[in-house]
Amino acid sequence: MGDIKFPENFYWGAATSAHQVEGNQNNDWADWERKNAKRLVKEAGMYWQEWQQEKFPEMFEEENYISGVACKHYELFREDFETAKNLGHNAHRFSIEWSRIEPKEGCFDEGAIRHYQKVVNALLELGMEPFVTLYHWTLPLWFCRKGGWLNKKSPIYFERYVRKVSSALKGIRFFITINEPNIYASQSYLKGSWPPQKKNFFLYKRVLNNLVKAHCQAYSVIKKINSQIQVGIAKNIVYFEAVNGNLVNSSLEKLSDYFHNLWFLNKIRNYQDFIGLNYYFHSRINFGFNKNKNKLVSDLGWEIYPKGIYFALKLASKFKKPIFITENGVADKEDKIRSWFIENHLLWVGKAIGEGINVKGYFYWSLLDNFEWDKGFWPRFGLVEVDYKTQKRKIRQSALVYKKIIEQNSL
Repeated sequence: MGDIKFPENFYWGAATSAHQVEGNQNNDWADWERKNAKRLVKEAGMYWQEWQQEKFPEMFEEENYISGVACKHYELFREDFETAKNLGHNAHRFSIEWSRIEPKEGCFDEGAIRHYQKVVNALLELGMEPFVTLYHWTLPLWFCRKGGWLNKKSPIYFERYVRKVSSALKGIRFFITINEPNIYASQSYLKGSWPPQKKNFFLYKRVLNNLVKAHCQAYSVIKKINSQIQVGIAKNIVYFEAVNGNLVNSSLEKLSDYFHNLWFLNKIRNYQDFIGLNYYFHSRINFGFNKNKNKLVSDLGWEIYPKGIYFALKLASKFKKPIFITENGVADKEDKIRSWFIENHLLWVGKAIGEGINVKGYFYWSLLDNFEWDKGFWPRFGLVEVDYKTQKRKIRQSALVYKKIIEQNSL
């Protein structure tokens, strides 16, 4: 593809989410972890291949599945942001923990609000653009007791929280309302593997519809407060690839694109200033899904397929909105393939930009090793390694490779 140049004023950074890095949470996930850690230990041998179990013996320890103090980022955010700045980042995506802001229904914690203003200010002082996610999968316990996203009033509750945050926090130009709504809905209500573990197609559809309403109402609230703020979502897009182009495979590809990739974006078409695109997965369709060659896989066993990000960008570009790649990362404890991963994904991002697709930024997932939901601490996504016992940070070599790309603004 030759030399790849990225646009001037391109946003380069990494991403985190509150529950995965902050520590000491009091939300539905923290509650679920304590109740399910023993079960997850027992199931570890069923779900992970032998090479993974040998490489990560911690998957058989209960504490692996309990977030606890996580990375202590709630206390160490300034240090972590300074590290990111030293690695060349000019932007950072993070999330606000709803359960900290509104621990009881209608009662807002002004101390928590001041904390997140300090977080925003720390980024601004370092010359880094804050991209703020308002909902990254964790919920206040009072909200869950009301039925969570199944409650028809859930968009109203979310709107109240969004109004408070967007009014109180200053200096934010980019809000992401919801992270991967389809992933949350499918894992929690279709597969029933995440809290609240309700496996029912009709409940899944109800949750998706409520998330659409929640986004649209949040968008309207934020724009009324400040019309200059840019608002979007972070949407996971899978590259579905039909093999041989036969009718069955082509039909499965079109249906998958429509329902998984495009449905939510179509629903909020008039309520988004940009699209946040999260890319991890490729699904090769050959009379069934995930018929992948798996020539190269991450520590999680996920196929690594950089070319797919190009097709994901092409699909998202149909909406004629600016696109930020809000997540793209790899679990790689030994840091053997992360540099290659970043370089090759960015080559395909560069190709898309060269063809006129309006990509405005790239956020690697993640800045830090962190708590990976129902898998716990063993998958290592970070540009920065975290020793969870001492909380010491260590910059990985791949972070320096990424820094060089950022400094050159090219490949």
